[in-house]
Amino acid sequence: MTKKLQRDPLPGKTVSREKLAEFWDTHSFVDYMDTMKPVRVRVAKNLSEGITIRFDPKTLNVLRKKAQEKGIGPTTLVRTWVYERLATM
Repeated sequence: MTKKLQRDPLPGKTVSREKLAEFWDTHSFVDYMDTMKPVRVRVAKNLSEGITIRFDPKTLNVLRKKAQEKGIGPTTLVRTWVYERLATM
């Protein structure tokens, strides 16, 4: 006889990133593989061009700390902010 695995329910779509991170810090995705389905992912090979933005050391340190809190690099954080701002214009 096969014993059913007892597990916590997956977090809902409206849960915060922090709560989602807490969940996956204490659970293994392997236990939930039967509830997941594959997705298609498209990755851009290269972004077309880059720009250089200069910051004073204090601002750059704040930016690096904010990015580290989110678990991403400072360049990614700035790019995300720019995309978000452009979307609201």
